[in-house]
Amino acid sequence: MNTAQLKKQYVEEIAPALMKQFNYTSPMQIPVLKKIVINQGIGDATQEKKLIDVAVNELTTITGQKAVATYSKKDIANFKLRKKMPIGVMVTLRRERMYEFLEKLVRVALPRIRDFKGIETKFDGRGNYTLGIDEQIIFPEINLDTIERIQGMNITFVTSANTDEEGFALLKAFGLPFKNAKNA
Repeated sequence: MNTAQLKKQYVEEIAPALMKQFNYTSPMQIPVLKKIVINQGIGDATQEKKLIDVAVNELTTITGQKAVATYSKKDIANFKLRKKMPIGVMVTLRRERMYEFLEKLVRVALPRIRDFKGIETKFDGRGNYTLGIDEQIIFPEINLDTIERIQGMNITFVTSANTDEEGFALLKAFGLPFKNAKNA
């Protein structure tokens, strides 16, 4: 299993480098990747119920973990939306599956994007990062012949970093291809 590879790299290379870079006094201060949350909003699901099932199956195939539907919290008449209608799917990855997905994303999926020049360096102010992907077909598990429609997704990397600079250093060390190498 190549999961141990990324985890081993974190323990042996990334953590000591971050400790040195930010002059931490304790190993507990070193930022870690807590979880990866993948979310797909499916607005057309208000008209077509089967879109949710298709999206759940695709996200489950991509991540290797069962995806769940997300539901609306209130009625919005302009969007023909009722309370508790399914409007998206999400999955939260932790531990081994998180590292597997991260490795697949960095080494296989992102390089498959046409005219790819790197990802933006906009963090949320607390060391967390969200990456928007326009097409689910960049993942090798998706069979192009079975795709009914192209669907985008948001991938959020939740870290224990206190600042954007620390979060950027952590994700850069994991191999995320940021556009400009300067700090966030």
